[in-house]
Amino acid sequence: MYRTILVPLENSATDLAILSHIRGLARLAGSRLVLIHVADGHVARNQTVLNLEDSEEIRVDREYLEKVRQELAGEGFEASAILAKGDPAREILAAAESEKADLIAMATHGHGPIPDIILGSVASAVRHKTNVPVLMVRAKAG
Repeated sequence: MYRTILVPLENSATDLAILSHIRGLARLAGSRLVLIHVADGHVARNQTVLNLEDSEEIRVDREYLEKVRQELAGEGFEASAILAKGDPAREILAAAESEKADLIAMATHGHGPIPDIILGSVASAVRHKTNVPVLMVRAKAG
């Protein structure tokens, strides 16, 4: 059914919504989990061009991804992690293709249509630009 599930993470409490939901599905389907976080700050987007070393943001994100990956591996999941830099939607779509994802599973904030137009929505951009099924779980407000 779903051999590979790509799970975009924000490194925020929102991640709990998708991580708790996806465990059961992945266990049931015997899926490999690929975690991705896209650092999109100025330094992350321009790190190569500016020939900069990792910023604190990148170090924290890398540690977070590895912690979550280890937790999932400790629960018996085959899990890997990708730390990408740049435009989140574009990087998620690229990872879905390169990892041959059968499903993209992501948490959403549920801003609503007007704030999404103003703020943009990674989830919306991903679902409109992929042929891979997208599972969206709305995080609890908090």
